[in-house]
Amino acid sequence: MKRLGVAVIGAGVGLEHVAAYRQLDSLYEVVALVDPAPERRALGEKLFPVPVVDGGLEAVLDRDDVDVVDLCTPPHLHFEMIRQALAAGKHVVCEKPLVGSLAECDAVAALAAEARGRLMPIFQYRFGHGLQKLLHLRDAGITGRCFLATIETAWNRGPDYYAVEWRGRWKTERGGALLSHAIHNHDILCYVLGPVRSVFARTATRVNPIETEDCASAALEMVDGSLATLSVTLGSRVEISRLRFCFEGLTAESSLNPYGPGAEPWSFHAADESAAKRIDEALAGFVPEPEHYAGQLARFHRAIEEDGPLPVGIDDARASLELVTAMYGSARSGEVVALPLDATSPGYESWLPPEGRSP
Repeated sequence: MKRLGVAVIGAGVGLEHVAAYRQLDSLYEVVALVDPAPERRALGEKLFPVPVVDGGLEAVLDRDDVDVVDLCTPPHLHFEMIRQALAAGKHVVCEKPLVGSLAECDAVAALAAEARGRLMPIFQYRFGHGLQKLLHLRDAGITGRCFLATIETAWNRGPDYYAVEWRGRWKTERGGALLSHAIHNHDILCYVLGPVRSVFARTATRVNPIETEDCASAALEMVDGSLATLSVTLGSRVEISRLRFCFEGLTAESSLNPYGPGAEPWSFHAADESAAKRIDEALAGFVPEPEHYAGQLARFHRAIEEDGPLPVGIDDARASLELVTAMYGSARSGEVVALPLDATSPGYESWLPPEGRSP
């Protein structure tokens, strides 16, 4: 089993990635943490005994000891950095959002299909034990059909958060609460129930003086026939994430942990004692794997070693961006948007408003 050398680009959320790689010391070695900002490099040096490098992506592309490039940079930089890293023959891990449009997503999918390295988007909340238990019950045939899901993302972001220059701006962050915050919980919805058939959405900027939205709501019809409602705000004084799925066989509900929606405890409420017994028997066979970033990265290493399917693929990132595109399109048009979206669909090239697009 090969121990892979990793260069993490960006010492913001990248520090959480470094911590995860260090939990998987037999699988990975962080050979470089790269950032142009002295204060972030200093924090990285203080927290971790890893080589900290001044600069950007170009500092590591020619290094033979770098097998994986992990991109933790602002969203507007992702597409070009993915292109360069794949062209250099590296495996690529990229934080959400993967890229800034469906057109870019399809373009990087084409690049990845021809590349020597593999590209994995980050959706670390998928791997929490609570959510994985729900999937275990679903795959065991215990949940049955879904009737309704409700997804709440009630977080708090204020002036200090938006003091970072690239945040809250269409050209650099590429979106607001729907793209940068609730995208994880909305990904979990599709991870559990599958694709979306249609969406009607509203967005508003009510909490902060920014360009992008910080409040949103949406009503969805899923391809399986179930319905879902989404609510998002960055103005909640008590931060929570709450995911609730009403199935024929049980009702599943997450904890209120805002930044661990997939983690335990999850509650599984059965229709009767017989159903409860089936749930208990099925969960007795649940085998936990690592969670969060470490869980996704451990599965990534296994996929590379075995040339197997990625734990999160470009198609998963595309589904999340397709929903974002549809929600922004619906909010602006005031109409229901049907999915799937293709190259002929409004918003395919860009979901940004005209004032947010580059000339």
